Amino acid sequence: MTHEPNFDELIGTEATSEERERLHHAHDLLVQAGPPPELPPSLQKAPSFGVFSLHQRRVVKRRALVLLAAALSVAVVFFAGYAVRGGGSSAKAPHPVVALSLKGTSALPQAQATLQVWKARDGNWPMTLSVVGLPKLANHGYYEVYLVRNGHPWGLCGSFRGAGSSTALTVTLNAPYSLHKGDSWVVTRPTASGSEPGRTVLSPVSA
Repeated sequence: MTHEPNFDELIGTEATSEERERLHHAHDLLVQAGPPPELPPSLQKAPSFGVFSLHQRRVVKRRALVLLAAALSVAVVFFAGYAVRGGGSSAKAPHPVVALSLKGTSALPQAQATLQVWKARDGNWPMTLSVVGLPKLANHGYYEVYLVRNGHPWGLCGSFRGAGSSTALTVTLNAPYSLHKGDSWVVTRPTASGSEPGRTVLSPVSA
């Protein structure tokens, strides 16, 4: 048997007449309304929406990071391969316009060289000479590279000092001329008289 709450036991005697009247009215209303209905079993355990949502967001975020990492890996591999292949036609290694093999003449039979002529820039033809077997000349003398046209030295393309009979040397030269079909090059050294173009020490292998 449920004991009905007594107003005087709940409030005591300290409240004023106005407070007692107001509280007594509220008490009567609560008694008339009765106790609240019991919570059904289906609602006794609230669903964990927040936990589920947070877990779901973590799973989605983790999947997004995995997909992003995979996409970045594919991009890195693609661009690495692209760079190794030269990055397209604009990044391909240049090829020489002319490539000559030179051999030593009777003056220096052990000497040999390769001469590469590159695409012209502003009317000048850059050249690279890689040579071995040219000894240093006395009195700080220089070897000279001549453009050969119609079988004769025609124009000077640069000079350099020898590095020693067993030392390889690479020098950069320039041909500031309009090149013609059949043009070639030789390497010369000065004669005792100092006359130009000097004595040929390297000439094309096909010559």
